[in-house]
Amino acid sequence: MTTQEKGKISVETENIFPIIKKWLYSEKDIFIRELVSNACDAVSKLKKVSLSEEFEGGTDYRIDLSFDKDKRILVFEDNGIGMTSEEVKKYINQIAFSGATDFAKHYQNNENKAEIIGHFGLGFYSCFMVSQRVTIETKSYKKGEKAVLWESESGTDFSISSIEKDTRGTKISLYLDSESGEYLDKWKLKDLIKKYCDFLPVPIFVDTEKANREKPLWSEEPSKIKPEEYKDFYSYLFPFSGESLFHIHLNVDFPFRLQGILYFPKLTHELEASKNGIKLFCNHVFVSDNANELIPQFLTILKGTIDIPDLPLNVSRSYLQNDPLVKKISGHIIKKVGDRLIEDFKKNREEFQKNWSDISIFVKYGMLTDEKFFDAVKDALIFKNSEAGFYTLNEYVEKNKEKNNSKVYYANETEMSSVYMNLLKSQGLEAILVDSKIDSHLIQHLEMKNPDLKFQRVDAELADQIVDKEASPGVVDANNQTETDRLLAFFKTTVHREGIEIKAEALKSPDVPAVILMPEFMRRMSEMNSMMNKDDSMNLLKNHTLLINSNSQLVKSALREFEGVNSEKGKKLAQLIYDLALIQAKAMNEHDIAEYTKRTTSFLEEILSKN
Repeated sequence: MTTQEKGKISVETENIFPIIKKWLYSEKDIFIRELVSNACDAVSKLKKVSLSEEFEGGTDYRIDLSFDKDKRILVFEDNGIGMTSEEVKKYINQIAFSGATDFAKHYQNNENKAEIIGHFGLGFYSCFMVSQRVTIETKSYKKGEKAVLWESESGTDFSISSIEKDTRGTKISLYLDSESGEYLDKWKLKDLIKKYCDFLPVPIFVDTEKANREKPLWSEEPSKIKPEEYKDFYSYLFPFSGESLFHIHLNVDFPFRLQGILYFPKLTHELEASKNGIKLFCNHVFVSDNANELIPQFLTILKGTIDIPDLPLNVSRSYLQNDPLVKKISGHIIKKVGDRLIEDFKKNREEFQKNWSDISIFVKYGMLTDEKFFDAVKDALIFKNSEAGFYTLNEYVEKNKEKNNSKVYYANETEMSSVYMNLLKSQGLEAILVDSKIDSHLIQHLEMKNPDLKFQRVDAELADQIVDKEASPGVVDANNQTETDRLLAFFKTTVHREGIEIKAEALKSPDVPAVILMPEFMRRMSEMNSMMNKDDSMNLLKNHTLLINSNSQLVKSALREFEGVNSEKGKKLAQLIYDLALIQAKAMNEHDIAEYTKRTTSFLEEILSKN
């Protein structure tokens, strides 16, 4: 004779279901994750039992999803450990519905949607988001136990009765409501299994087709994994992303449990960051593709997986931000990344330098934002140099200390063949090259960390070695003025601009008629503004120096014209020399370029008309 037990769950809040559906509606896909995870747990428990007990039914473990479109039924079935009548009462009624009561108390007037299932034992209860009726048919692995049927329509009323069931395990049938017909589609179900349950260690079938990969590479011993397996796994996780540069395999048991694989992707743009690049898992179950609270911002360009068994399946941003475990995990990941960079730098520097353009932006950003990361990787920070090689900061200082006197000359990589670099090279001096907008901030940070060093742009002031200090100032005229004095007066009379200072010095290179020098702080400020997409070209010349080379034949010719019968021609040459210096400094705005074009055209026409 079949007996049936009925009951009513005592809850203080009558409108639990409206609250549940309101808060979980946008995330209702996760009921798939919850029910499949529970089925996987049932199989895992039976596997443990098999180590010490015998049971009937074999060990061909599996989880099956099937559906009947006409009857609108979605079924989850496993051949795991099953439940007795008492276990159903304990695990389904007491945990789920008492959890619902707690949920109602905490979230009825709470705007935080993220911290829901998992905290209140509501994993199974999530199926009511899509169902108007739910049944559980289950039979324990234990010999002599009867199968049990649990049914609920309202979610607050249930019935339990004994039934006939030939095989062990649990079958959950969801009678879907009118708004949830999308879950009666094989491709939708397969996609959700792949998203949430792809790496669960039990084969999952959807309408008899296997739907999950099972093997998570991050849980394997790193020493047993071949390089091509890492590459294949990256391609599987991130199709059409090309190849990664290298990877870090995380495998920690103490003081917390953490596994994962982080890949360094190739970046096609210095400000490119991979969105949703790191997938967060809990015991092989997908939780989120946004791990930004778990790892520092500068590492969000990485791709890969992180599996943290001790985090609940549903975690809120506030939980991640404040949990001490998360802070320890974040610190460990930073250390592992830093250690890997140093290891690669020391082990194969040539390969490290080849990859530098792809990893430099995140290394520099990390050094600016995290002190521990700065200390970890500072010895692997490299710069291109003007001799087409690479230097660490210490290597540059050591090689050039006798010439540079603790100065570190630097220039934009685009200025490799500029007049400033040519002047520097002509005297056997070197500079490091900066190649991204973040470098202005990095240089200031390096100055703070290395107070004995002075970083100087090659166009901020000329190195002492470039100036010919033994050059003659020229013949003194009747007014007791040297040629250098007259040059200075000539250009001051001719070239006028707000904020300009004019100087005259003899440079060792006679091929350069003049150069523009700008204060170091103005250049850095301009580049920082450029990083924030602010056009600072109008302010760039409000404080600059025009340095006239008294050794230049062009400059001397301009002075002769000015002091001779054609002073206007001399003035035009002086203006042209200033224009050329502005062009070399890349300091002309659109108005300057237009005026320069007019002046040059007029000057050339004048010369041609006299021939």
